[in-house]
Amino acid sequence: MSRIRTADGSLVTVAAFRGPVRYVLHNGSQDPGPGYARLVRAGPAVGGAERRHLLAAFNGGFLLRSRAGGYEQEGHVFRALRHGLASLVIDRSGRARIGVWRVDVPVPGEAVYSVRQNLWPLVLAGQPTRQAARWWRWGGTIGHVEYVARSALGQDASGDLLYAASMSATPQDLAVALARSGARIAMELDINPEWVQLAVARVPGGSLAAAVPGQVRPADQYVTGWTRDFITVLAPPGT
Repeated sequence: MSRIRTADGSLVTVAAFRGPVRYVLHNGSQDPGPGYARLVRAGPAVGGAERRHLLAAFNGGFLLRSRAGGYEQEGHVFRALRHGLASLVIDRSGRARIGVWRVDVPVPGEAVYSVRQNLWPLVLAGQPTRQAARWWRWGGTIGHVEYVARSALGQDASGDLLYAASMSATPQDLAVALARSGARIAMELDINPEWVQLAVARVPGGSLAAAVPGQVRPADQYVTGWTRDFITVLAPPGT
């Protein structure tokens, strides 16, 4: 965990998930919703064996009706995946990476299991994209203001994922913080106060703490159940 102060004064929290961790995409109780619940195992709450291995959990992307990208969970496509959009790809072993759909992901033979898309890349080749500076292109904010709660996900040269969030930031702030933290590519996740949330544990299965200063949702929200899709970070079996 680190915190980065950007040039405009925004404070961005960055969580780096190192080593052989595994990732799981979860279906929220309202979005994608109950119509898909029978198709997938990972639902709105973390429990059982997954809870015992839980290291962290963080929010997913925009509502599916926003048409910010496609969604696939556990081999079932809920919303068609779109060419050219930034995509979190999780394979059947739980490994995850970020790429641009049909440009550098998936690769031939990749065992794609779940995919979460959300707009275009924020960072490419280690640098914030031109689009990152155009804050109005990155989703509707409450009151149509520039500085609002935002989150993003990046990947560094070692393949590790980096989650970044702030309760008051621009897309450019997130891009800068992730690039400064070593991200080679990054994508925006959800925005606005109710939806930006990160929970972390010091040890696998340990008590959870809310990790973004000022976040609205409690640390145990993903354990009690949540309305929107989210991603869990799990320690390897036997840890």
